[in-house]
Amino acid sequence: MEEPGQLKQAVINATAGAVAGGISRTVTSPLDVIKIRFQVQLEPTSSWALLGRDISRPSKYTGMLQATKDIFREEGLAGFWRGNVPALLMVMPYTAIQFTVLHRLRTYASGSSKTEDHIKSSPYLSYVSGALAGCAATVGSYPFDLVRTILASQGEPKVYPTMRSAFSDIVRTRGFRGLYAGLSPTLVEIVPYAGLQFGTYDTFKRWTMTWNEYRSSSLNSINTDNGLSSFQLFLCGLAAGTCAKLVCHPLDVVKKRFQIEGLPRHPKYGARVEHRSYKNMYDALSRILQCEGWAGLYKGIVPSTIKAAPAGAVTFVAYEFASDWLESILT
Repeated sequence: MEEPGQLKQAVINATAGAVAGGISRTVTSPLDVIKIRFQVQLEPTSSWALLGRDISRPSKYTGMLQATKDIFREEGLAGFWRGNVPALLMVMPYTAIQFTVLHRLRTYASGSSKTEDHIKSSPYLSYVSGALAGCAATVGSYPFDLVRTILASQGEPKVYPTMRSAFSDIVRTRGFRGLYAGLSPTLVEIVPYAGLQFGTYDTFKRWTMTWNEYRSSSLNSINTDNGLSSFQLFLCGLAAGTCAKLVCHPLDVVKKRFQIEGLPRHPKYGARVEHRSYKNMYDALSRILQCEGWAGLYKGIVPSTIKAAPAGAVTFVAYEFASDWLESILT
C-alpha cells in the first residue's frame, strides 16, 4: 500500500481520532458523571471517611453503588449521560487534534509516516510527542470540557437547563477568561497524563510484539506476522489508561474544583466551591489536603480508574481500526 500524502494522512488521523474519542466518551459517560460528582463534593465521598470527623452535614454521595442508585432514582437513566453533548464536542476535536499532532511529531522525528516505523523509534519519543499532542488538544477543546463538568456536576434541579445557558452565564459572570478556568492545572496534568498514556501504550505494544515473536520462534511457526490482535491492542490500551490515571488523578480533582468555583449549586448536594476559594494550583492542593486529607485528592479515583481503563482501551482500538479502514479506502 502506498504511503498517503501529508494532507490525506492528516484527514485520516483527525477522522479516526474523532470517531475513537466519540465512541469512548459515550460508552464511559456514566462512570465519568459519578467521578465528577465525587470530585466536586467537598464532603467525604466514602462512609469510612466520615468516621471520626466532625461533619456538619451528611455527604450526598458516599460510594459508587450508593451514587449510582441516587442518580438513577433522582435523574433517571439520562442522568448518567448528563453533559454528554458538550463532552462529545470536547472529546471529538480533542482526540482529532491529539492524534493528528501526535502523528506529525512522530513522522518528523522518525522520517516516515508509517506506524510500524514509529513503533521502532525511541521510546522517549512516545512520551514527549504524547505530552505535546495532549497540550495542543487541551487548549483547542477546553471550553467544552469546562461546560461538560458544570452540566455533569449540577444534578437536579438543574441550574443550567442547556449548554447554551451555561456558556452564556459563564461569559456574563466570569468573562471570556472564565471559559478557561482551571486551564493551568489541566495543562500541568495533561503533560504527564498524555505522555504516560501514549508512552506506556507504545511500550506495551513493543513488549507484546516481542512476545509474539518469541512465541512464534518457540513454536517453530512459519507465520512471520507478529502483529497485534484486537484483544492485545485492547489490553495495551487498558494498561496505559490505568497507569496514566493513577498517577495524575489529584491534578484532575484540582481542575474540576477550579472549573466549578463560584457557580450555583443546589444545597442538597452539599457545600459549593466559593468564588476564588483557591489562589492557584498549589494553594488548591494544599487546602484540599488540609481540609479533606489525602482522600480528598483522590476523590472519584475508583470510578475514574474503572473508566480510564476501558476508555483508553476503546479509544486506541477504535483509532487503530478506523485509521486502517480509512487508509484502505483513501490510498
